[in-house]
Amino acid sequence: MAISIHAFAQSLDLGKGISYSIETSGALSDGKNAPLWLTANRYGLPSVERNSAYLRGGIFRSVEQDADRHWGIGYGADLVVSSNHTSDFFVQQLYADVRWQKGTLTIGQKEQPMQLKNNELSSGSQTLGINARPYPEIRLALPDYWDIPFTKGFLGFKGHLAFGLYTDNHFQKNFAYGHGDYDEDVLMHTKAGYLRIGKKDKPFTAEVGLEMASQFGGTHYKYKGGQYKIGKNGRNFKSFWHAFVGGGSDPMRDGDVPNNEGNMLGSWVVRLNYDTPDARLGLYADHFFEDHSGMFHLDYDGYAYENGQMKKKDNRYLVYPLKDIMLGADIHLKNFQWVTDAVVEYVYTRYQSGPVYTDRTPQNLDHIGGVDDYYNNSILPGWQHWGQTLGNPLYRSPIYNDDHKLIFESNRFTAWHVGFAGQPTPELHYRLRASWQEGLGTYDMPYCNPRHNVSIGLETCYDASRLFKGLSIGAALGLDRGELMGNNTGGVITLKLKR
Repeated sequence: MAISIHAFAQSLDLGKGISYSIETSGALSDGKNAPLWLTANRYGLPSVERNSAYLRGGIFRSVEQDADRHWGIGYGADLVVSSNHTSDFFVQQLYADVRWQKGTLTIGQKEQPMQLKNNELSSGSQTLGINARPYPEIRLALPDYWDIPFTKGFLGFKGHLAFGLYTDNHFQKNFAYGHGDYDEDVLMHTKAGYLRIGKKDKPFTAEVGLEMASQFGGTHYKYKGGQYKIGKNGRNFKSFWHAFVGGGSDPMRDGDVPNNEGNMLGSWVVRLNYDTPDARLGLYADHFFEDHSGMFHLDYDGYAYENGQMKKKDNRYLVYPLKDIMLGADIHLKNFQWVTDAVVEYVYTRYQSGPVYTDRTPQNLDHIGGVDDYYNNSILPGWQHWGQTLGNPLYRSPIYNDDHKLIFESNRFTAWHVGFAGQPTPELHYRLRASWQEGLGTYDMPYCNPRHNVSIGLETCYDASRLFKGLSIGAALGLDRGELMGNNTGGVITLKLKR
């Protein structure tokens, strides 16, 4: 045993393959905030304030440095000093990766990519997005597809299972105190599984997946009548188990019909791929849900009230139509450098299982599970971290709210989004993202009239290694026009040195 451990240690050189980076960025805007596509889908790093700057430094070793071994170890430390941000100093990433064969254990805070979408151009996944700052977690994953035995490579599986901890106690209290609810020490559970159908070396493949998350635990500060009522959510073994499999109830939901413990949500995702020598095409869908009415579109509704008890009597069900969905298409052109990638997406979130919610009572035996109120929750912080949505940034993040309430005030909307990227020269890369949106507010707080918005962001990155090895220079321009984000125009200059 000692010999094998010694041999393992000798075979890994943890000082080999280390990369270093230092980056500085400054942003100016003449509006109330920085334009959406200068800040969104960047893991919460840039500030949404109109004028800001940061200095970022990191050291990294990819687990891929040990790709020729059964074992692999990677790590990273990524620190930021900022101006006019939610924090003057923060840890963006600090993690260790340990890989055995195809499985990877990650401990710490690491930026995790979206699945089944173009990370550079998409408007973002509705559940597991790349918009907010990462949080520390323990994560077990199959990051790449593993061919399922006895299927001759026709089926593959990848996914992850993780438990983590929110880090924004200070921000939530400072932002919302005296205005609305906030939380401290919230726990997080996420899991996802994706099935590939079709051999990976064939032109056509399909991918089907389920992404799920649960916020639980922590202390909730309920604001009412100018005072706070403090309540504790569960964080014992049963709470972790209920976050994983569902079930349980929340003691803070006084007078409510018992519900699953925590805030559970997720997405059904699917993608079709077609690969040719000249191009790779993809069609995909992302259906978000907040509860069973959105997840299964079916609810048993055949109860009767007898002898003081609710009993199942009739074979009757309530069916919810599939209306809310993101539909997208992307293309990668292999032989045309001016436009290498393009994306178009349509997002509809206005239905939310309908405008009526009612629980079963002795007087009313029908349960109607509408008003899903996407991304919001009454006793947990909603689908955000540090004020930024953990999902798709077209759901206007709470950090923009003038009333300082940590809620999503515009979660019912229709949107179109397009993106383009290219490499006109070996040194020059660009991307363009643009969105149009019509928002209705929420069911509880609808807008008197629909509010519209257009957001555009154009970025370029020039590899200046001829001037100084490892240097890249970035420039970006962005604008928002409309009632949802306001009228903002701004620019960003970024210098990055990587070796």
